[in-house]
Amino acid sequence: MANHITRRENIDPFVPMERLFNSFFREPIVNGINTFAGVEEGSLALDVSDSGEEIVVRASLPGFAREDVNIEVHDGVLNISASRESTSEETGEKFYRRERSFGSVSRRVALPVAVQDDQASAELKDGVLTLRLPKATSARPKKISIN
Repeated sequence: MANHITRRENIDPFVPMERLFNSFFREPIVNGINTFAGVEEGSLALDVSDSGEEIVVRASLPGFAREDVNIEVHDGVLNISASRESTSEETGEKFYRRERSFGSVSRRVALPVAVQDDQASAELKDGVLTLRLPKATSARPKKISIN
């Protein structure tokens, strides 16, 4: 009886572990439940923090004007998108170079708690969009006194 050993070339034994680590660091986990799975989309860099009474979102939008930015909250999902187009042209000269710039960014992410979206505020200053989303009353911590 012959023993057969099959050699598999080009197989990296660490690939499954690499996928595990990538998904772990890419998908936030809150209280053991991945609340963002399947909802997060886009490439806009942002921070989401909790100040106690409100959720604060800061997004990097350098070069965008207020008119270029669209913000929506629907069913606990925040959607931020921005697009711009500008053309710079010199007249009366022979062109060696003309500059046109355009771009768009977006991000769709689930909010960690219920918010009062009708009382939200937004500010765009120095290329940073700051959203303040007050927590819904049901999402705020409640102090319980002992009798």
